[in-house]
Amino acid sequence: MKNEWMLPGNRKDGQSITRDWDLTTQQKITGVQVREVRNVIKSNGILTELYRKDWQLDNLPVEQVFQVILNPAGLSAWHAHEFTTDRLFASTGTLMIVLYDARQNSPNYRQINEIRCGLARPTLVTVPPGVWHGICNIGHEPAVLINMVDQAYEYENPDHWRIPADSPEVPYVFNHQSWKDALG
Repeated sequence: MKNEWMLPGNRKDGQSITRDWDLTTQQKITGVQVREVRNVIKSNGILTELYRKDWQLDNLPVEQVFQVILNPAGLSAWHAHEFTTDRLFASTGTLMIVLYDARQNSPNYRQINEIRCGLARPTLVTVPPGVWHGICNIGHEPAVLINMVDQAYEYENPDHWRIPADSPEVPYVFNHQSWKDALG
């Protein structure tokens, strides 16, 4: 029997997330860990655990913690580290973290991961050395990103490598101008 309510040209949605809310639309880059965390509503506000060793995302130390505040449509891209592992935690606002695997010996060589996160979906993303990453505030308010690195920043010899956000070396285009236009 034909479903009379269906309109021509329709198509059924495929699965986009698992029961654990992991995305099915993209395979995670090797070494990248993503853990959505839950807020605990308390009588005086909200408590959010940012990182715990017993989550077993990695076995590296935490040597430095810092925050970055990105204005609406603010973009920080592209950067990577040779030795340092980033642990990026989006705590407020709405951010898009984009990862590009440039490690030639990786099974995910040249793969892109997009992770949308922030206040509505607090998320910790572990980014291994050699994975290029960019962060863009896609919301209407300043967004806060906290980084808990395994190696403290060396002022005299930074383990920080950059290429422009529009570099042809990364097959990804931040739709930066349309976000700026939409945000006014």
